[in-house]
Amino acid sequence: MENLKLKFENILMENNYKLTRQRKVILKTIISRKNWHFTAEELFAAVKENYPDIGMATIYRTLELFQNLGIVHVLDFGEGSRQYELCFEETQHHHHLICKKCGKLIEFSDQDLEYFEKELESKYDFKITEHKLRFYGLCRECRTEK
Repeated sequence: MENLKLKFENILMENNYKLTRQRKVILKTIISRKNWHFTAEELFAAVKENYPDIGMATIYRTLELFQNLGIVHVLDFGEGSRQYELCFEETQHHHHLICKKCGKLIEFSDQDLEYFEKELESKYDFKITEHKLRFYGLCRECRTEK
């Protein structure tokens, strides 16, 4: 965790951004939660536990900066539903299962998808540089609710 924190702090400084106390606390909060998918509001609540003076505008500005610097990336699910996740090379490329009722996100990766991507590139003589795959449905808890 400490190496990751230093890496992102260096990204800020290399791009001539000050490492303010607020940015440090926000970054530490995000990194401390492994594989966390969060909304700006959830981040605000988590940061506020240890840094009660933080404002929502600071959270939004910092998330925008972190997104522009490649520290986090946005998962935009439409209808104003945006979640964020930490972005770093060590993370295996993954996809998401999204519950339409409770909004739960489940990450998955699959070797068959990599094979399919290579087949598409070959068949259509096309170099794929990125892709996003999402499946929508109902999680176990929402399917079993009465």
